[in-house]
Amino acid sequence: MKNIVTLLSLLLFSQFVIAQTDSTSQATADTLSKFDKFNQKGEKVFQYIPVPIYSHTKEAGDIFGLAKYNLFDLYKGDTITKPSKVSSVFTMSSKGRINFSLSTEFILKENKYIFLSYVNFKKTPEVVLGIGNDVSIDNKENISNNRVRFNIVALRKLSKYLYAGPGFDISYYYNMLVDSNSIMIREGALGLNGGLNVGLGVGAAYDSRDNRYNTYQGSYILFTSTFYGGAIGSEYTFSKINLDARKFFNPWFKHVIALQVTTNASYNQTPYYNLALLGGSNQMRGYYEGAIRDNVLIDGQLEYRMPIWNIFGMTGWVGTGRVAPSYREMAFNNLWISYGLGARIRVDSKHNTNLRIDFGFGQKGANAFIIGFAEAF
Repeated sequence: MKNIVTLLSLLLFSQFVIAQTDSTSQATADTLSKFDKFNQKGEKVFQYIPVPIYSHTKEAGDIFGLAKYNLFDLYKGDTITKPSKVSSVFTMSSKGRINFSLSTEFILKENKYIFLSYVNFKKTPEVVLGIGNDVSIDNKENISNNRVRFNIVALRKLSKYLYAGPGFDISYYYNMLVDSNSIMIREGALGLNGGLNVGLGVGAAYDSRDNRYNTYQGSYILFTSTFYGGAIGSEYTFSKINLDARKFFNPWFKHVIALQVTTNASYNQTPYYNLALLGGSNQMRGYYEGAIRDNVLIDGQLEYRMPIWNIFGMTGWVGTGRVAPSYREMAFNNLWISYGLGARIRVDSKHNTNLRIDFGFGQKGANAFIIGFAEAF
């Protein structure tokens, strides 16, 4: 609750400043309520000013940062091309963690081309419990490292909803610090000395969603396959596949039932940091991403989204997932469970996009507080 109060206080203060200083605002609709007029001006905060964020975890301590999110139309007067996106987050923690990420989605020429990219730098002790599904919190340890990563996928429209194209992924891990008695050493994990990973791949997507960032109805399926090898500069030779399938139902008014199933798999000499990772801010919310890891992951989540009043809404979800050494060894017992509640605040009325504040919970005391833009999926 302290985290939400802190965020909303900063948000409302920023809106108040804009409302007081912007004398050129178009107060054209006299029929608007005072709250709606106030909110119109407040949305400008998200167009021009980064939003202060705060959270707290046992692993990182107090986390302070700035977040920026923008949707925009690349072509004036074009009602066919969907909006593009640029989002960035910078955080620092009281325990020395630094994280910066920049992600983009550029959509061109009446949705004919889509370019997805991600740039990240992080300096952080990763929390690991070992490799495998049946890990114990008693084996919790940190592996400190720095990482720089760049990823891009270029998709071309093949039919009304079908896209395909090449992808490129490069990451570099350095300044590794691993305890000499680490469980990862005992389990023979690769990548504990860091290294360069370079991959080339292909991707295919089916996308019939009505809104990419706040979907009411439609389907989305994304498949990628990437090969990392010495011939293209990688220090490790391995391959990865990823499948993300989503379905959205709009049973009445603005209520949404959202379903997502994902699977990831890695083969051959995969470094520990490129294994399939359970948890994070979008899937299996409540679990620290990567505390549970192995060659193969399958997870899914069901979420219910509903409006409350004006720009405010809420959501609740339940999810489950598991990791395994291979698909053949994947079982559907000892599943990890995720559940939680979230608040939504519309920050871009034109593109119907929300600020999300999620509280996720899991087994064995796992929990997470998440602030982000757009929906988790």
